[in-house]
Amino acid sequence: MADPRFFVDTELVTGQVLDLPKSVAHHALHVLRLRDGDGVVLFDGRGGEFHGRLSTRGTQAELTAHDPVERESPIAATLIQAWIATDKLDWVVEKAVELGAVRIALTPARRSVVRLDGARLAKRLERLRDIVVAACCQCGRNRLPPIEAFIDLESALRRCGGADVAGFVLQPDAPGSLADLARSAAGSFTVAVGPEGGFEDSELALAERAGYRPARLGARVLRTETAGLAALAALQATVGDYR
Repeated sequence: MADPRFFVDTELVTGQVLDLPKSVAHHALHVLRLRDGDGVVLFDGRGGEFHGRLSTRGTQAELTAHDPVERESPIAATLIQAWIATDKLDWVVEKAVELGAVRIALTPARRSVVRLDGARLAKRLERLRDIVVAACCQCGRNRLPPIEAFIDLESALRRCGGADVAGFVLQPDAPGSLADLARSAAGSFTVAVGPEGGFEDSELALAERAGYRPARLGARVLRTETAGLAALAALQATVGDYR
């Protein structure tokens, strides 16, 4: 069985004895029931991972070796997701990390039922960043994809697009399929997904003016919490590391 993985938000060095954050120590001792001498893997988001063992009643870890292994996809895929219900968005963020997204951008849309600002937005982003960390611990990624909220769709499209990025906005009736369009594109992609009910026509026009091409996923209409994940999987299968 593989040693459990934990993220530590401080620069790690082989040979150091690290005081574990309270949340990490609690999870190791009281959730996973680890004991002193048990192996752990720590990563700091700067690349690679460190092998070590618990010590001092689980409050510290002795780092014995650094492994420069990377598990990032050869493609840089960003997901723009319109705000959706809490449980659905939690699922999307967790699985997008597992599917290799290098960035997750959240945006309001005209049909969004979720509207957040101020303290509520900050608290929601904190929770979503915790989900990103947990997903990286589970799937083996050693670099945390950033997750950020934009004030409007135009800002998200502009910041996540560009001349060197192949941008797509998902539409069930688009003339071209995402897989076909991706084969002729570069290694950086951004996929925009609307809320329940999809983007309005004016938002689709905005995306196309920003350089995003309409793309479909098969013949079936997917729910918002399915569409973005299906798009990421399609990109990995077509031009990424699922080939």
